[in-house]
Amino acid sequence: MAKVKDLREMSSEQLLHELRTSQQTLFKLRVQAASERNDIPSNVKKLRQTIARIKTVQRERELAAAR
Repeated sequence: MAKVKDLREMSSEQLLHELRTSQQTLFKLRVQAASERNDIPSNVKKLRQTIARIKTVQRERELAAAR
């Protein structure tokens, strides 16, 4: 799970790749949770927070570019 400082240092392409990877992993975890095979349920929460962090950094860059 990436920290905000690390995410801000990434390029836009790296952020996009990280976002897609996180979303795919979240989907897999949700499927596991539905089939009751989820070993660590807290991973879903952590992954959702990571996705939110990535989207926040992307939005900050959008707003900075608009200025």
